[in-house]
Amino acid sequence: MNRHVIRGAITSVLLCGGAFAGPTETSIRPAPRPVDTETAVAPVVTAEAPHTSVRPAVRPGTIATKSAPPSADNPGFDDWIRGFRSRALNAGISNAVFDRAFAHARFDPEVIRRDANQSEFTKSIWDYLDSAASDTRIANGRAALQQNASVLNRIEATYGVDKEVVVAIWGLESAYGTFRGSMNIVNSLATLAYDSRRGAFFEEQLIAALKILQNGDTAPETMTGSWAGAMGHTQFIPTSYEALAVDFDGDGRRDIWSDDPTDALASTAAYLARYGWVKGMPWGVEVRLPAAFDYAQAKRDNLHMPSDWARRGVLGMDGAPVPDYGSASVLLPAGAKGAAFLIFKNFSVIERYNTADAYVIGVGHLSDRLRGRGPIRADWPREDRALSFDERQEMQHRLTARGFDTKGVDGRVGPLTIEAVRRFQHSVGMPPDGYASLRVLSQLR
Repeated sequence: MNRHVIRGAITSVLLCGGAFAGPTETSIRPAPRPVDTETAVAPVVTAEAPHTSVRPAVRPGTIATKSAPPSADNPGFDDWIRGFRSRALNAGISNAVFDRAFAHARFDPEVIRRDANQSEFTKSIWDYLDSAASDTRIANGRAALQQNASVLNRIEATYGVDKEVVVAIWGLESAYGTFRGSMNIVNSLATLAYDSRRGAFFEEQLIAALKILQNGDTAPETMTGSWAGAMGHTQFIPTSYEALAVDFDGDGRRDIWSDDPTDALASTAAYLARYGWVKGMPWGVEVRLPAAFDYAQAKRDNLHMPSDWARRGVLGMDGAPVPDYGSASVLLPAGAKGAAFLIFKNFSVIERYNTADAYVIGVGHLSDRLRGRGPIRADWPREDRALSFDERQEMQHRLTARGFDTKGVDGRVGPLTIEAVRRFQHSVGMPPDGYASLRVLSQLR
């Protein structure tokens, strides 16, 4: 077997950390939280080794089934397991693997509680970045780079993905391996598949998890992670693991769960490489906008070379044109009153890992700090606050009622809502930056 082989068809482009939400306009994850415990020390690793899919219809089972272990908490869960067992066996899972994985399966109300509460999570971009690139996280990240230098250099050479970006993802997803999650993945996914608004999605993940067990990469007892089914140092969900995880240390297993982060870090690099990472290209560069900047130009599909943006007055923070790394668009994560960035292709590649802008900026900025670069220089509108879930729904209702259709009311701000906000702002003489702020909501009221 090729020691760097990536097994399996590309069935999913999603990876998931500790937080997981329902379908939105831009993401099936909410604006993410970096691991809150920032005081964790980066682990010392001595090993040195190189290196929303379309869901298929599930066929009804035709194979005789055994009874699943009873659940005292939820008898309906037992019935679901019996039905799922047939579907799993039809998907190629052996009787022995299924029975061992479900030997102690129980419905977990805590998993459902966490899933249901995600919509209430709100955090401003500046608060998120304060945690994502805190002094402690930067210091621990630099220690992790040094302690794992040999492995990371080999991974970078193999996949062409900058090691600081891989380490930044590691830092945000698990505080450099310190908080990988301790929940049983089969238990969590079975609970979500049985009693979740996205049961079909989680059943797909559960089938993939059973295939991982059947392949021998880990055992049910050691397949642990977050309540939402994300696993290992960099929080792969099972379908993404099946598609893109690698055996970099050549031991015959793609082990992202052990204290040795080698396979997890290499798998993360392999993931980014698969989606077109360009080594040496920045994710984004902070810029200054001219006083007369047309905020309607700050759209992801409005791409120009930095030299073209410079002719329009968009310059680096040093007053010089940004180098022509490639075509770029202007991103205003806090609207006209916050920092502005020219973002490049690598921004979109990190989006494959998590589509929330806050997460991508967090990874990118942390990676810059790990390289020794300075903090974001522009001020944020810290007097503002993030809108609550109910307020975001109210904004969508009011925008649609005023003729700026958001194409649905789900409390999640994606491109359709941003465009509706932009058109409303233009109609009342506000800078059309598309930023869904409390000021916009007050104006709508």
